[in-house]
Amino acid sequence: MVVYIDLIFLLNLLIDASLLLMTAWIRKQRIRVWRITVSAAVGAAYVVMMFLPELSFLFTFLVKFAFSVVMLWIAFGYASLQNYLRNMGAFYMVNFAAAGGILGIHYLLQSSGEVWNGIWYSASGGLGFSLEVGSIFTVFVFLIVIVWFKMVVSSKRNTERVGASLAEVRVRIEEITVQCTGLVDTGNQLKDPLTRWPVMVMEASLWDQVLPDDFLGKLAAEQADNLIMEWSDEELFPWRDRLRLVPYRGINKGSQFMIALKPDEVSIVREGRIMTTNRVLIGLDGGRLSAELTYRAIIHPVLIEGIEEAEEDHLLSTSGS
Repeated sequence: MVVYIDLIFLLNLLIDASLLLMTAWIRKQRIRVWRITVSAAVGAAYVVMMFLPELSFLFTFLVKFAFSVVMLWIAFGYASLQNYLRNMGAFYMVNFAAAGGILGIHYLLQSSGEVWNGIWYSASGGLGFSLEVGSIFTVFVFLIVIVWFKMVVSSKRNTERVGASLAEVRVRIEEITVQCTGLVDTGNQLKDPLTRWPVMVMEASLWDQVLPDDFLGKLAAEQADNLIMEWSDEELFPWRDRLRLVPYRGINKGSQFMIALKPDEVSIVREGRIMTTNRVLIGLDGGRLSAELTYRAIIHPVLIEGIEEAEEDHLLSTSGS
């Protein structure tokens, strides 16, 4: 079998650099191109050494581990032992994920039952491949695995970030109580211009038991000010006295209006604390606020920080009128 050392070196240089960049992204480390390049070259050189029989003494576990230690030191430096060990853990996690992904895809695509045919793994951080797998196939599958892994990590981070901002919401209007999970949005500063009460947005489908039958379909297609005129008939909508029209500015859409309801009571439960108020409006959204249904309401930050701020705004507006 003919072995192209230069091709193997370049292939592993690319793979090691990608693994180091993924490690830097996970650990949020500062990336310096020359450091990543030199570190990847050290890992690629180790793989090339596997073809030299006189250097077989280098293929022990301690030497392999030493190469990974050197690679991480070159790539990210040494700030503290704790930081270094975390970098190492992330580095090996990325390596094992990439190796497992490539092995799995290779096994699915090959016709024989020999999983390890044409593939080896180096504990120094490099993935090794003989030409039986094919360079183009290797790079293609490796990039797919890395992108997939990054998407999984990003999704996990987003889930954790959203989860830290969730709270339970209970809204009562007369005898009807609606309960759901809400997201505390610090960027939500929507308030009723007349009362200065904060507006908490909820999915209109949560109130389908009391809303007119054709409401959900019309809410997304028609103007809110037109709809609110249709519901002036008490037989059609018994809560007409609770209806409010709140202006807001949509993204690239100029000024718009949102239909809102005046509840009897709103309770928010977060971190064991319960906050209750009736000085809030419930804005109705005709779509889904979360594609995964993680939350179905957008909570105004004033409702979390305390009702005092909302009451202060109300007193200021009253004294100025």
